[in-house]
Amino acid sequence: MSSRRVRVRFAPSPTGPLHMGGVRTALYSYLFAKKHGGDFLLRIEDTDQNRFVPGAEDYIIASLKWCGISPNEGVGFGDGPHAPYRQSERKALYRQYAEQLERDGYAYLAFDTPEEMEALRKEAEANKQNFAYDATTRTNLRNSLTMSSEEVAAAIASGEHYVIRLKVPQNEEIAFTDLIRGEVSFRSHVVDDKVLLKGDGMPTYHLAHIVDDYLMEITHAIRGEEWLPSAPAHILIYRYLGWENAMPQYAHLPLLLKPDGNGKLSKRDGDRLGFPVFPMDWNDPSSGELSSGYKERGYYPEAFVNMLAFLGWNPGTEQEIFTLEELAQAFHIEQIQHAGAKFDPEKAKWFNEQHLRRRSASVIAASIRGELAKTYGMAADDARLQETYLVKAVELLQPRVQFEHEMIAVGAYLFEAPSAYDEAVIAKKWKANYRPLFERLAAEWETQAATTEDTLKAWFESQCAAHGIKPGEVLQLLRVLVSGQGGGVDLFGMLVLLGAATCASRLHKALELELLKGE
Repeated sequence: MSSRRVRVRFAPSPTGPLHMGGVRTALYSYLFAKKHGGDFLLRIEDTDQNRFVPGAEDYIIASLKWCGISPNEGVGFGDGPHAPYRQSERKALYRQYAEQLERDGYAYLAFDTPEEMEALRKEAEANKQNFAYDATTRTNLRNSLTMSSEEVAAAIASGEHYVIRLKVPQNEEIAFTDLIRGEVSFRSHVVDDKVLLKGDGMPTYHLAHIVDDYLMEITHAIRGEEWLPSAPAHILIYRYLGWENAMPQYAHLPLLLKPDGNGKLSKRDGDRLGFPVFPMDWNDPSSGELSSGYKERGYYPEAFVNMLAFLGWNPGTEQEIFTLEELAQAFHIEQIQHAGAKFDPEKAKWFNEQHLRRRSASVIAASIRGELAKTYGMAADDARLQETYLVKAVELLQPRVQFEHEMIAVGAYLFEAPSAYDEAVIAKKWKANYRPLFERLAAEWETQAATTEDTLKAWFESQCAAHGIKPGEVLQLLRVLVSGQGGGVDLFGMLVLLGAATCASRLHKALELELLKGE
C-alpha cells in the first residue's frame, strides 16, 4: 500500500445511463477508499462530445445518491481541491501534455483523414485482418514521422486536420502489478499508437484520465477489464511524462456476465429476461424508450448494493447480508475474483428479501400506509392504518414477500373481507360434519374478548376435541373461510390481528356459500 493518502475516483462518461456494472465499479472504488480512510471522488469524463447524451450526467449523480455511494468531492457532490471535475471544463490542461510528449519524441502528429483511415480498415477486413495504427504501419502513413518538418508546418498552416498519437516502441515488454490479477505483461507490438489529442482539441480517454489522475493525486484506479489491453499504453504515457513514480495502482475488475454465463451482461438481456440492468428508470431522450430500474421495481438500495458487491467478491466467510458500512469494513480488493461474475436475477430478489426481513416493521408500515389507504379506500383514521394494527400486519407479511409493495396485494385479506374462496381446498377438505364446529366457532367468537395466539390456538383445539375432530383436519379450511386463500401468513397470528368480531363475521358469511350447503 502506498504511503500517500488513498484517493480513488469513479470516472464515468455521460454517454447513456449508468449500467449496474458501472455502479459496481463505483461501489468497489468507494469501499476501497472507505476501507483505507481515503477519499472517493466523482469525475465526469465527457471528452467524447459526439456520444454525449443529455441527462446522463444527472442520472449518474442521482443513481449514486440513491445507492448511498457518496463521493466526498466531485461533480454533484461539492468541489474539492482539484476542481473542476468535469473534463470538458479542463480542456485547456491537456494540450500542453500532448505537445510535451510530441516535443520529447514520444508522440507524433498524424494527418490521415477519417476517410483514409476507414479505407485502410476496409482493406484490412477484405484481407481478413485488423488494421492497427502502430509501429509497423505508421512508417507508410501521413504523419510527422514520415513528412519533413516543412511539410508538417505547411499542413498545419493550411488548417489540415490532425491528431496527436502516442509513439509506442516496436518491441518492448511492458509490465505492471494489477491488484486483482497480479503480474501482467504485454509485448509492445500488440499495442497500437493511441490517439492522445483529437482534431477538435479534445483529449481522448488515454491522455485525459492520466493527466487528471496525476493532478488529482489518485493513488488507485479501479476499472473494468475492458481497459486491460490499453493499460500498457497508459503505463508508457506515465513513463514518458516523467510521472511513473506517481502512477496509481491499477485494478481491473471482471466482467458481469449474462445469467447463462455466455457473454457480457447487457440491456438486451434484461429486456429479454425481464430484469433491470440500470439502478433507476431511464428515459432515452432520443427514442423515448423507458428502461426500468431497480429503484422503481421496489428494491432497497442497500439490497441492490449488497447484491452488486457479491458479483465478483466475497468476504471469505458464510455471511452474505451486509450494510454498506459493513461492506466497507469487510472489503479487501485482493478477494475480487479474476473470472467473470454471472448475474442471477433470482439471487437479486433474494438479497432484497433478506434486507426486507431485517427492516423495522414500523418503518415498512409508514412506507406502505399511503398506498394501502389508496388501494382499499380507507380513511386516514381507519383502524387498519393505525400503528398497532399495521405494524403487526407487516410482521406477519415480512416472511411471505420479497418486496414491500407485494404486501399490499399479498396481504389483501388482512385489510378487506374475501370476495372469493379457494374452491379447490374446499372441495378437497370440506365434510358435512364440520359445519357444527364452524358454526360454534363463529358463535363463540362473537362474544370473545381479545386474546393471544397461544390462547386462541388452545381454545380452537378444545372446540375441535368437543366435536370429535382433529385440528389438523380443519386448519386449512379455517384459513380459507376467514381469508379466502389456502395459504398465507401465520394462521393464528392472522386471526388475532383480525380480531374475534371480524373472524366471526367472515365465518358467518363463508358458511352461507352454496358450495358449503350441498351435503
